[in-house]
Amino acid sequence: MNYRERTQESELKTESLKTSQHGLQTAIARLEVQITQLKSRSLELSAKENPQKSINDDQKLELESLLNKSLESEKTLEHERKQQEEMQSLLRNQEVDRTNINASVNQAREDLEKFKLNQKEYEVRKESLNEQLASMGLIFEAIEENSSSKDITLVSLSAELEKILKKIDRLGAINLAAEAEFKEESKRMEKLDEQFDDLNRALETLTGAIKQIDDESKSRFSETFEKVNAGLSKHFPRLFDGGKAYLELEDDDALNGGVFVMARPPGKRNSNIHLLSGGEKALTAVALLFSIFELNPAPFCLLDEVDAPLDDTNVSRFCEIVKEMSSSVQFVVITHNKTTMELTKQLIGVTMSEPGVSRLVSVDLDEAVELADQAEAT
Repeated sequence: MNYRERTQESELKTESLKTSQHGLQTAIARLEVQITQLKSRSLELSAKENPQKSINDDQKLELESLLNKSLESEKTLEHERKQQEEMQSLLRNQEVDRTNINASVNQAREDLEKFKLNQKEYEVRKESLNEQLASMGLIFEAIEENSSSKDITLVSLSAELEKILKKIDRLGAINLAAEAEFKEESKRMEKLDEQFDDLNRALETLTGAIKQIDDESKSRFSETFEKVNAGLSKHFPRLFDGGKAYLELEDDDALNGGVFVMARPPGKRNSNIHLLSGGEKALTAVALLFSIFELNPAPFCLLDEVDAPLDDTNVSRFCEIVKEMSSSVQFVVITHNKTTMELTKQLIGVTMSEPGVSRLVSVDLDEAVELADQAEAT
């Protein structure tokens, strides 16, 4: 069983002991209440006793019963207290065990860190040894060349040997476990390289998918942008009886940049929609809204007093377009304008016949016109 499993088991035992201890404390409290009640009842019976008369049989039996119950409760209480002390002792032992386990875990972590440091040190020493061995090989080659060209004295060879021995001494003791450790770390390095290659392949796949999605998004956005722009160019002159309006991208990044609504009502300069008057803004927004609805019609469209800032002429143009589009889109219009009301097929009004009480009134205009015609005929 590893340190983590031992720690988890210790924590589970500790929680179980704490739960048992809580249950014993509850039982002890309940027994203490019972003992108090029994003693109180016994005192009541003793107080009722007449000093000059003997206690009758029923009172004696009840008193003896209460005393017996009191003694049994005290014994049970004593037993429960002993169990509580045992639980507390077990709980303290569990705490000590958990502390020891944590200490062992910390020690194991320290040993692991020391092993990693020693491993790095062995790698450095190995590289140094390889370099020195290569240097010694060059020295032996130089000695062979010199021996072939001139006589080498014993003194010079001894001096060279002394240098080599000193270099070997500086290398220190040979670590016999270094080769096994190197093989283990090499295997680990191979696994890490495989994981790195897998991550690179996954990254390339994700990058390709993101690029494909971006290209598709740009293509669809551009297509929708052009269609909405064409619809705006068509509806704006109808609502304003002239002029021009179009959409303009904020920058070259179509997906992250903004969109400007540029409008030029008749007799005015081309400008951003924010520079227009309230009525001009409303008509421009309606033209843009209708352009979007033509591209992707919704089941219904709610217009909340969009005709409020418009004059009668502009309201008439607005009503004409709404009437044309009502064949494919159901319009729900909130308005106070009589011209707009005349366009509708169904009117729903809210009246207050008495203070604090609202009432809905529905009128079918076609039916109302028919009734009016009948009334005139009669």
